[in-house]
Amino acid sequence: MKNLKSATLAVITTGLLAAASFNTLAMSKNTESALIDVCKAAESNNLIHFNKTVKSYNLQKKEVALKVMCNGDDIIEFASKAGAYKTSAVLKRSVGGVSISDIAAVSKVNVKFAG
Repeated sequence: MKNLKSATLAVITTGLLAAASFNTLAMSKNTESALIDVCKAAESNNLIHFNKTVKSYNLQKKEVALKVMCNGDDIIEFASKAGAYKTSAVLKRSVGGVSISDIAAVSKVNVKFAG
């Protein structure tokens, strides 16, 4: 009987912890909207629009370049694939010298949207 109570308590605790961790991983609608705006601005190849968008959300270009993913690609690759070479170049310059270990240690945020 004691083992059954312990097992039940363990299952309930695991369920609560899993639900709590899922909620912290879920992205708020405002954050998702901001990231989609940044991806669309990067895709536009209009540096004035991109700079205004990044600034309006109080983001740093280096952080955007290292952490944002758009439709499964990092934002630099996403901009390049869209033909937004000016935006891609600005983001590459903002990163500066990056080694493989620097990139591997950064967690990225991915947003998907229909353009």
